[in-house]
Amino acid sequence: MEYVFTLKYRLHDHEGDDQALLDRLFDAGCDDALPSIGQPGRLALEFTREAESGERALESAIADVRKAVDNAELVEVLPDYAGLTDIAEHVGMSRQNLRKIATKQGATFPAAIHEGNPSLWHLSDALSWLAENGYAVDAATLEISAATRELNTVIQARRLSADRSRELEVLIA
Repeated sequence: MEYVFTLKYRLHDHEGDDQALLDRLFDAGCDDALPSIGQPGRLALEFTREAESGERALESAIADVRKAVDNAELVEVLPDYAGLTDIAEHVGMSRQNLRKIATKQGATFPAAIHEGNPSLWHLSDALSWLAENGYAVDAATLEISAATRELNTVIQARRLSADRSRELEVLIA
């Protein structure tokens, strides 16, 4: 199956030779990625990768990037966080229609991870709910969004010290 996802990195000690970096990425197997080097010290790679699973697509892409840039820090993986407009686009409906559905089904529709302007959901939660309720959802998008959610959770957890993590676990238990 074909999976589309984006890996975002912070580059430590990047020497500034962007073309050399792009060449190393291509040689390391990232020839199925569209690279973006906009902000100094940052790298985004939008992959379209064939693999037997979404997890395997991510694992192989991350390994290929590591071969090319060993000091790159993975900071975010997409698709994960999504507003109503993003979610609606994935199922081919208008934002307004999805908002009506979410409001009407408030008790069962997934809880937003951020309520505000805009509210944000984990894309995998929203797509799973929509699929369970009879809406057409692309299986590859659902699978890759679930895998990216897991990776982003680990990335965020790494930012906490072990002691603080235990304190917070007790607090929310």
